[in-house]
Amino acid sequence: MRHNKTINHLGRKSGHRKAMLANMASSLIIHKRIETTLAKAKALRMYIEPLITKSKDDTTHSRRTVFSYLKQKEAITELFRTIAPKIADRPGGYTRVLKLGFRKGDAAEMAMIELVDFNETALAYAKTEVKKSTTRRSRAKKSEETEAEVKPAAKAPKAKKEPKAEAKAEVKAEEVVVAAPVADVTPEVAPAAEAEATPAAEATPEAEEPKAE
Repeated sequence: MRHNKTINHLGRKSGHRKAMLANMASSLIIHKRIETTLAKAKALRMYIEPLITKSKDDTTHSRRTVFSYLKQKEAITELFRTIAPKIADRPGGYTRVLKLGFRKGDAAEMAMIELVDFNETALAYAKTEVKKSTTRRSRAKKSEETEAEVKPAAKAPKAKKEPKAEAKAEVKAEEVVVAAPVADVTPEVAPAAEAEATPAAEATPEAEEPKAE
């Protein structure tokens, strides 16, 4: 039973399976696209993508490691010289699997597996999408300009708040005028206090005169 076994044996022994995948991987590297059954295409994708990642580091050790899987010098040369520089900036997902329908003889589901960076049609379509996005950005800029023109008109009523400042100035002036009479009251109280103090001073000499006699 196939409990918790994710690998697809493809109805073959391990030696036969490894030889078949190595041959298919070499063909994919050289021709950039091949047609096979969907099950084999998915198995090949799991087999070849780690090797493409390994090719980013062009060293003797990397070449020997990849050669132990592919067993073909031509495929190794093509992988490290042509494919590796082109996929250097891609973090993964180097292949694409496209379904093609069913085979007439045994109704097996067919698929095409290809290298993503070598499909010129898809790359050209991606460039057209980038151009459309630039036109959308220009429309956004126009909308921003219209919003900038509308905003000053909305801010114009703020100028009507100036009378409030004048009202505050008038209130302050009234407060100053009301506070001014308070200063006039103090001089009037002071003379009264002095007038009351002078009789006391005059009373003291009269009290002292009988003592002198």
